[in-house]
Amino acid sequence: MITISIADDHRILREGLRRILDEASDMKVIDEASNGREIIEKVRENRPDIVLLDISMPDMDGLDATKHIHGLFPELPILILTVHPARQYAVRILRAGAKGYLNKQAAPEELIDAVRKVCAGQRYLSPEASEELALQLIGDGANFSPVESLSDRELQVLCLIANGRKTTEIAEELCLSIKTVNTYRSRVLEKLHLRNNAELTRFAIKNNLGK
Repeated sequence: MITISIADDHRILREGLRRILDEASDMKVIDEASNGREIIEKVRENRPDIVLLDISMPDMDGLDATKHIHGLFPELPILILTVHPARQYAVRILRAGAKGYLNKQAAPEELIDAVRKVCAGQRYLSPEASEELALQLIGDGANFSPVESLSDRELQVLCLIANGRKTTEIAEELCLSIKTVNTYRSRVLEKLHLRNNAELTRFAIKNNLGK
């Protein structure tokens, strides 16, 4: 039996995932969490066979949670299930330690297949993610996205600003000082050639980076 822990800040989505996975004869969801910190504690306590993570979650997002869980349990498979485009996140997530990347629009059968393959020691990438990795490997400059110039932390700050978070809230969520958050914000503005938070928000929406 494959035991599964799920982390997503939308309860209705967690319940939907649980129903799909529990209907498989060889799978059982043993934990649910609504944020990164909570799923880390669940994983520590119950040691599932696989963790399914969303990227955009409060109080530690999926990227940081992936890094943390991978650091604690390097052999534990992590499958990212998200609405975010592979172009912006697939490579970052794999570098952080995840074994798979799947869009939430995937069919239930594909989700079941992905869980089984990742638990068997294989990687699983959606067609979109596979294509993006191929483009990055061949260095196709025509497909370069400005977001790729951002560090993981800069991308997190960008997304939080776009979601309406204040600097103090971002600092608290990412465990950073306000000064450090402002530094990251300045770097993002410079790298993306933007002038203010309004332009950052428009950029994030255009590139499907917001919630």
